[in-house]
Amino acid sequence: MSTTPPRSGLRVVGLGEEGPKYPKASLLLRGGARLLDLVVAWVLYVSTGPAGIVIALLYLLFADGMLQGQSVGKKLFGVKVIYLPTGAGARHRDSVLRNAPFGLVIILSMMPELGFKAFLAGAAVIGGIEAFRCWRDPEGVRLGDAWAQTQVIDGKVPHGQPQYVSPRDEARASARLRVPHRDSLD
Repeated sequence: MSTTPPRSGLRVVGLGEEGPKYPKASLLLRGGARLLDLVVAWVLYVSTGPAGIVIALLYLLFADGMLQGQSVGKKLFGVKVIYLPTGAGARHRDSVLRNAPFGLVIILSMMPELGFKAFLAGAAVIGGIEAFRCWRDPEGVRLGDAWAQTQVIDGKVPHGQPQYVSPRDEARASARLRVPHRDSLD
């Protein structure tokens, strides 16, 4: 078994390295962008007939990966989702991971007989947890962002600028890249 770590195009900023730290994006802009995305999802739901709820769910899950880290709402409000280990705009995978909590709310609405009540309860609980975490975190990272290793930033930040990765994210990234030492396999 090889003891060399796998090659990767990712570069994680280390603890001893200094890198620019993205400021917390405006919660007002983030909220406006989310509201606009919900309106787009609602229009898709209403206009596409029986498949509407699935199309709305897919839009909400994949939206942040559509325009290089910007959904329609984020594009209009000038905020962007970046994948912290690379500093690039969020991909579809990142978008699905970061929006999974909200996708769960839509899935709850599909429950027979409880549909709208389950949707409201899920929106209140999950939305409340996500909003509280986003508000309290110094970088505005909510639960979905932590899962996807993303952060919402001001969309006017120059592309290609070195990115900041918090120690928490670096620990998770380095754990994934760690290859067991040959002696530990005995």
